[in-house]
Amino acid sequence: EVQLVESGGGSVQTGGSLTLSCEASGFDYNSATMAWFRQIPGNDREGVAAIDRDGTTIYRDSIKGRFTISQDTGKRTTYLQMNNLKPEDTAMYICAADLHYAASAAIQALGILPRTYEITNWGQGTQVTVSS
Repeated sequence: EVQLVESGGGSVQTGGSLTLSCEASGFDYNSATMAWFRQIPGNDREGVAAIDRDGTTIYRDSIKGRFTISQDTGKRTTYLQMNNLKPEDTAMYICAADLHYAASAAIQALGILPRTYEITNWGQGTQVTVSS
């Protein structure tokens, strides 16, 4: 069974930092494209950052220079380091995996973040709240 378990969310003030973690199990982690999405109630889920199987990374414009996605293949864990957080970063952050190649094609061929329909598996999410 594929499982993605997030941790690390919380409440911080503007300018603060958080590191989210996503522990994966039940699939060949080295063959997956991993991503972080976020969602505010009533809004569509939006891609934040992704890392492809060859280490290529891609970011949403609004978080470039502030967030970093990385992974530890030995621990099967994907991280999202978030610095200089802003109130508009408040959302549920959701770990995602594409076990096929649609997300990889989006990153490599189109140079864009994966779309929700290119994701095969989702975590439950971890809440991030940034107060002003």
